Amino acid sequence: MQFSEMNLIPEILRAVEEVGYTEATDIQVRAIPVLLEGKDLIGRSNTGTGKTAAFGIPVVQMVAQSNQEKGQVLVLSPTRELAMQTGTEIRKFAKYVQNVKVAVVCGGESMTMQIRQLHTAQIIVGTPGRIMDHMRRRTLTLENLKTVILDEADEMLNMGFVEDIQTILGQAPENRQTVLFSATIPPAILKITKEFQTSPQMIATDNGQKTVDNIAQYYCNVSRLEKTDALKLLLEYHRPKRALVFCNTKKTVDKLCAQLRESGFQAAGLHGDLKQNQRNQVMSDFKAGHTAILIATDVAARGIDVEDVDAVFNYDIPDEDEYYIHRIGRTGRAGKKGTAYTLAASRTQLRRLHSLEKFMDSRIEEAPVPKTQDIQKRHLKKFRGNIKQLLDENSGSEWAPFVDELEQSGYDAKKVASVLCKIIYEKNKSLRTLKNVQAVKQDTFESAKTRLNINIGTDSKINANFIVGNIVKTTGLPISAVRKIDLYRDHTVVEMAPAHANLVLEKMDGYKMKQRAIHITVLKGKEPGSFSEGTGKAHGYDPRRHSGGKKRYDAGSAHKYHSSRSK
Repeated sequence: MQFSEMNLIPEILRAVEEVGYTEATDIQVRAIPVLLEGKDLIGRSNTGTGKTAAFGIPVVQMVAQSNQEKGQVLVLSPTRELAMQTGTEIRKFAKYVQNVKVAVVCGGESMTMQIRQLHTAQIIVGTPGRIMDHMRRRTLTLENLKTVILDEADEMLNMGFVEDIQTILGQAPENRQTVLFSATIPPAILKITKEFQTSPQMIATDNGQKTVDNIAQYYCNVSRLEKTDALKLLLEYHRPKRALVFCNTKKTVDKLCAQLRESGFQAAGLHGDLKQNQRNQVMSDFKAGHTAILIATDVAARGIDVEDVDAVFNYDIPDEDEYYIHRIGRTGRAGKKGTAYTLAASRTQLRRLHSLEKFMDSRIEEAPVPKTQDIQKRHLKKFRGNIKQLLDENSGSEWAPFVDELEQSGYDAKKVASVLCKIIYEKNKSLRTLKNVQAVKQDTFESAKTRLNINIGTDSKINANFIVGNIVKTTGLPISAVRKIDLYRDHTVVEMAPAHANLVLEKMDGYKMKQRAIHITVLKGKEPGSFSEGTGKAHGYDPRRHSGGKKRYDAGSAHKYHSSRSK
């Protein structure tokens, strides 16, 4: 449906056309008429479906057709960034409507300026915390309130704003219009709906499938310990001008940001613990292109409106299906192509990706993590292409006399060109030292296993706890990485997933245990020291005394070891 077919005033149609909107999205077609009628509404809609216009356009028209008294519309947003973005959008729709004013009130901004705006603004957009501050100061009263809109209501509840929302709605006039927009409808949302809405109309869009049509989605199988190295390789291979990396916790954001910076990447972190001036600086640098990589949590990224994001990387897989769509929807906007990569580090995470595919009805393709030689080839190919383009454009002709001069001095033109290429390529190539990661096939997470033979056994007065403890301490692997241990008199056999076994080989061969250097080899076929048919012994063990010549590790003993070492 065209906006011109809706019952909108000419001033709004002019503004909508100027913004570049012609055809309304599904949520706009279904929500705008309901809101113009003054009815309550629950809109289940994701980022990228045009929901801001779905409520922004009708509230501007409602104010334009009213007596224009202040404080008629209140829009609550979970974050400062989203509030500011929403305020900016609504102002665009009100551009040609006389005397309609919008105030944005949120933390980190001048309270005096906000109070001045609240004296005249009919539409108020803000975060629950700052709205409550103004209500306590009596600089904001709700007696004229006709419409309350909870934007991204599920996020506000997740962030702990439920009591503030209940207070605000409880003090608003009973005959107001109450509108909720939310990506999900959890029980807490239904509770608010039951308490504060009157016969709301439910509108559910298509779960955001349209938002992923322009996005090529990939996942990489990696071991948990090599996730950061894999991300570095992906970033270096693609060299995005602007990329978003998503993590599930603030701690991971900080740690990953530090690791990327140490490797020379222009990275910045964004999460809820940052002060407002820090958040402003991070976003300013990212939008200006001074920072190429923004690492963020889902909550902190709400309201980020940045065009031309080349790629999104899911360092962690989100717990909620809708969060995945929110994340990757940051790229591939305005009809452009986007790319999204997700790192999967366990069988559970692979199953999670499969459920995401079913949810979106969209394929997530497996992709290998690029190796350093792949990166070098890609960059060399691009360098070669740039040179060919410059030659085709006859660029650099002003340097021809310089080349002539070198030729006259006896230098071969081909050699001169080769040297210049070397200088330019060496100057522009990355100085980062990156480490290849071990390829992990899907069957690694299913049933694949590797048995390692370690040349130390019970004759050296060791037990399973000792072996497990040294593996955990040296490699950083979790205790659960060790699936099984069989101890013999002069050696030990450890069973692990291939990726974990490779790490043990890399970190521990030559490592000292009991004042002796140990050597580790991969077992193929029958393990040494196991019982041969008819012998009944394993390297001197009496099966009657030692339960078959070997002692077996179990998960419980490892847990006891870990607990005792932690005290």
